[in-house]
Amino acid sequence: MSQLANAPEAKPWWKFGHVWMVVAGPAIVVVASFITLYLAISRPDPVTDENYYQKGLEINKTLGGTPSSAAPAMAARNHAATGVPKPVDAP
Repeated sequence: MSQLANAPEAKPWWKFGHVWMVVAGPAIVVVASFITLYLAISRPDPVTDENYYQKGLEINKTLGGTPSSAAPAMAARNHAATGVPKPVDAP
């Protein structure tokens, strides 16, 4: 009987600090998800121009690039993919 009289008083769960550490993590994630949702809704991405490919080709032409300027890169890519060396040009 004396052991029960000396036992500490049981406190409710919300009075323990460790419980709040466990609850705080998911609570922060929920708040952050609502902030992210607000930002996604209030600041939508601009629509990509439907003619983006043609505009990109025009930009390449103004910069002096032509499809043949990619030839060294294409040859290296093909060599890396197949292992076949580039034919040697005869003089």
